[in-house]
Amino acid sequence: MPLPDPPSEFTRDRNLDTSAESGAGTTTHHLPTAVPPARAVAAVPAPPFPFKATEVHGGASSAPAQRATVHEPRPVPNQFGPADVTERAWRHAAALRPGAAIAISSADGGVGRSTLAAALGGLLALAVPEPVLAVDMVPAPWNGLGARVGRQNWATVWDTVRDFGSLTSRADVERWVQRGPSGLLALVGEIEGKERRPPYPDEASALADRLRQLFALTIWDLAPAATGPVWRSLAAATVPVLVSRATTDGLRHSLRLLTHLTATGNARVARDSVLVIMATSPSVPRQVRAVARQADDVAGAVLTVPYDPRLAQPEPIDPRLLRRRTRTALVHVADAVLQRCTADRPALAPFSEERA
Repeated sequence: MPLPDPPSEFTRDRNLDTSAESGAGTTTHHLPTAVPPARAVAAVPAPPFPFKATEVHGGASSAPAQRATVHEPRPVPNQFGPADVTERAWRHAAALRPGAAIAISSADGGVGRSTLAAALGGLLALAVPEPVLAVDMVPAPWNGLGARVGRQNWATVWDTVRDFGSLTSRADVERWVQRGPSGLLALVGEIEGKERRPPYPDEASALADRLRQLFALTIWDLAPAATGPVWRSLAAATVPVLVSRATTDGLRHSLRLLTHLTATGNARVARDSVLVIMATSPSVPRQVRAVARQADDVAGAVLTVPYDPRLAQPEPIDPRLLRRRTRTALVHVADAVLQRCTADRPALAPFSEERA
């Protein structure tokens, strides 16, 4: 769906190149830089969530104290399997701990973080009975998440940073979201760099905390884990997810990151992390599989998402339309993530605790 043309007084003479991550490389596309004023941004209506719910207390979380809500599980779409794993994931999705957050980062750039955020987020939007929100937290002009979710208006994460003081309900946030094909809500990255801009790290951190109070599940699309703010976000999340390309170099870089996290007092982050390997070709070399087995000793879970042409295109991702093997792999990733997000999961160990 094309974006509506902005008012003429906001039209400029140039387009800004932005790059979108994909499973097969980096693709450049264009988005107009003109942005209409806040009043011109159309609100995206929230989907109905007609599910019975029972409030219960419990569940450790780094988010502010809230009541956990156990919902009736949503029906499982027939596109997903295997049945036992899918049903378990859908049950976990109906019993999330308060303020659950998934932080997605990587050791290298251009590995498919935004692709995974949109694909996994799109699947979780089908499983979680309440709205799921993905947030672009990259502190640079970037449209990776926007390209993989799709844009219906000109709103970005900047609008929520600017209006931070008035974000007191989901409706206040949903004024600025984009909606993916399967219902994922997204605060996409800002591609401007002047009057409008991406959030600074402290602004992104404060925004993430606020959103955790308003949404049952948030997904943070972070920059590569090369700075302190990204490390702190990984530590603050319920589930840290690291993305690697299916290459020996990419996996070795991820292993070094996990080892360094453990050595610097962040053993809990490494131990609880889900390492997702994004395949860039139909076959994964034997050497890559050997290095991936080494990661089993460091990461909490290691899973591979096979090559899929739909993931390789800078287009909005509908997980229901992916290849069967890809859908199955995403279900396993969702299951690993959701098991770490349930309200009845034991409290997290201190960051400095060593792996048992």
